Amino acid sequence: MIRIAVDGMGGDYAPAVVVDGAVQAANDFFDIEIVLVGQTERLKHELNRHKVLGGKLVIQDAPEVVGMGDSPVAALKKKRNSSVGVCIELLKNKEVQAVMTAGNTGAAVAASTLMLGLLPGIKRPGIAISTPTLRGISIAMDVGANLNPSANELFQYALMASIYAQEIFKKKNPTIGLLNIGEEESKGTEVLKEAHKILRDSPLNFLGNIEGRDFFTGKVDCIICDGFVGNVVLKMCESMLETGMELFSRELKKNPIALLGAWLCKPALSAIKNETNYEEAGGAPLLGVDGTVIISHGISSARAIRNAIRVGADMVSNQVNQRIVDQISQIASAAAAKGEGKTA
Repeated sequence: MIRIAVDGMGGDYAPAVVVDGAVQAANDFFDIEIVLVGQTERLKHELNRHKVLGGKLVIQDAPEVVGMGDSPVAALKKKRNSSVGVCIELLKNKEVQAVMTAGNTGAAVAASTLMLGLLPGIKRPGIAISTPTLRGISIAMDVGANLNPSANELFQYALMASIYAQEIFKKKNPTIGLLNIGEEESKGTEVLKEAHKILRDSPLNFLGNIEGRDFFTGKVDCIICDGFVGNVVLKMCESMLETGMELFSRELKKNPIALLGAWLCKPALSAIKNETNYEEAGGAPLLGVDGTVIISHGISSARAIRNAIRVGADMVSNQVNQRIVDQISQIASAAAAKGEGKTA
């Protein structure tokens, strides 16, 4: 049984939607037990609307809440008994094997980094999201944890994203692309140029620089970028999708014939919606911290919460963090041996 702490107070629609999703996960996945963390009375009130399979969900009290607009580090210092803080504390003490939160991303990253520490050899953590493309799922990393990574940290993101793609999405020898303003090796900032050299000389399956137009083509399995660029791209794509759907809906309402055509195309439109639905991905792992932490969007639906919990269980089952540590160690050993050979 995999025990997962769920931040019951995290997210724009918490605790109602989070409880809904947690109950779905507890009932749908036989190998998962949920520890719902938050203000006990509010969580009990929401749970009264549901029927949960015996022994699959318990409540852990956490009286304080870190708001979506709170300063992450300051909030953690002032609100030591916040739901996200208690979740991470449970993981640190090995009372649970994973944490899922849809709350304040900065607070989740800060709490995870400060309280859990980093995996051996990892410099900075990063958030990896799965994104639909013309050739299946690709992994984009980082999308918000580290705004100004070094070239070596970008290499480590590529390594972690590659292992995540292998273990969770079963991609053999995943391809890596470095998001840049041009495909040429000479393009981009000095950090990107240096990262290109490190990746080129590494054992990873690096295909070179990719541009923004390649984000959804599936040209590579893993898209590597800094957290600033990744977050901007992510939010822009969300906005484009919402705007496109709204414009499409407006035009249909103007023309009955077009409305009929849309009705006839409904199966195809539904299939596209399912393929691009963020709810199915659920959440994004914070890779690099010494524990399994899944971060979901603040607007997550109950189904997205359910699936984010599933991602956490998959991470634990596939021992993704151990695979990262092993790979980092192998690369460090190979580099050391190569250095000794040159000296000799």
